[in-house]
Parts: sequence; C-alpha cells; structure tokens
Amino acid sequence: MSASLQHRFGDRHPDSLAQITERIRRDGLVLLDGLAARAAVLTTARSLMTLTHHPDSDPDGLTVIRDTGRHTDRPGFAGLGSGEVLPHTERSAAAMPPRLMLLACSRPADAGGVSTLVDGAAVLADLATEHPDAFTALSAPRSAFFGGANGCLSSIFSPVAPGRMQLRLRLDTLARFSPDAGAHLPVLRAAIDRHRQSFRLGTGQAFLLDNHRWLHARSAFTGSRRLYRALGEPLTSWVWPPGFPHPDTSRDQSHPDENGELTLRGLHDRTSAGPT
Repeated sequence: MSASLQHRFGDRHPDSLAQITERIRRDGLVLLDGLAARAAVLTTARSLMTLTHHPDSDPDGLTVIRDTGRHTDRPGFAGLGSGEVLPHTERSAAAMPPRLMLLACSRPADAGGVSTLVDGAAVLADLATEHPDAFTALSAPRSAFFGGANGCLSSIFSPVAPGRMQLRLRLDTLARFSPDAGAHLPVLRAAIDRHRQSFRLGTGQAFLLDNHRWLHARSAFTGSRRLYRALGEPLTSWVWPPGFPHPDTSRDQSHPDENGELTLRGLHDRTSAGPT
C-alpha cells in the first residue's frame, strides 16, 4: 500500500478547500502537498481549523516535530525523539482531544521515519465482526486511563452520538487498562497491524486526519527530520457529526475494498494546499 500512497502524492488534482473538507468528513483523511514552509502550513491550518495549543507548541500554535536530543525515553515525549512512536491518537489524556491534526514534512529523515496510518473505523469493524468480546471489553466505560495524574478515564472506543463512535488510544507507559480490556489488547494490536498503511513523507507532503478516527505512528529514524504539526477544531462553518459510523448502523463507505475497509485506493488524488 505504501507504493500506492506515494503515487497519489505525485498525482495532480485541482486545489479546493471544499474538496478537502468533503474528503475529511467522508474518509477522515486527506493527503496534501506543497506544505514545506512553516507559513504555508500555518495558513492551511487556519483555513481549516481553530488551532488548539499543545504544551510543546510555539506561540503560533504549530509544534515542530523533531529530535530535540532532550526527550529520549521520556514517557509521553516519543514524538520529540528519534525512536519509534506507537499507533496513537493525539492528546488522549485530554477530556476532549482535538478533532483535527495536520502533519506536514519540512525535511524528511536520512533513513527511517516511515509514517503509518490506521483507520479506526476499519479496526472497529474488524473487532465487532470477528472478535465481538474484544470490542465489548475495549468499549466498556471507564476501561482505560490515559495520561498521568491529571489524565482521562475513558475507553478505547466510546459512543459519542447515536450510531457513532470515537477512538482514543495510546499504547505506551502512560496507558492503563482494566483487566478485561487489557486481556484483549493482543487482539486489538493484531487488528491494528492488519489495517496499517505505511509510507514515507517527502518534502512538502502532509496529511490531515480526523483524530477521533485515525491512528498514526512513526518508525525510528536518523537525520534531521523536521515536521510541523497543527491540532485544532473544525471551523464552525463545517457541518460534521461527531465520531464515525458504527459498522452496525452504517455500511456507507465511499470506496470499500472487498473486505469493507476504506483503503488508500479510496482516497482522491493528492491535493495541493500551498506553495513549497
């Protein structure tokens, strides 16, 4: 799947903010290009969301994702080192994590630094169909605690509206689970592995994702890899229900493959979002 994704970054497609918002509402993910410069990333982010500041963000709301040399092996700071980052959603310890994340590559790694995306809707459908006991345990209220002393007691899958679910996950040392949920983590990890889609971001390439649906991860790397990250809430002009459809209530996936999973074949071609 990684070759397919790289091809889509290279394809040309007309610029359109309306197209970007429609795709993110439908698929929870859109691939972008032309975002190597900080100013372009910030302009694009502000056209899509009200930025949410992160403890590590700069005054303009962007966080520079790089190896700082100071965060190696510190719990919760894997993104600011050069090691592997496990599949997760952003700000899992927050009472309400930001809905959107934009991640843009200013400089790729010399080696490694491969990004991985996992559609939580596909993982949920997999578990609900093949491992219903695991799905029940992982969606039980108060079955997971994310973060430190001021973290969030929740669940991995949570209902947020009739027929719609939200995903919240981290798999590092700042995640704790009830005995029942913990017993089903191997099943969850296997489902995540089945739906992984990996690729390497090049200069100016980016993705915008629904942080309540998609997991993201990164392999270890060497070199001066540098990315810009924006977190935030959709602008009030959007009409976008919370969460994503539960598979029992909606099979309306725009481009499902033979297994019902939305894959990168179902995503439109790369959209140029700004100058490099």
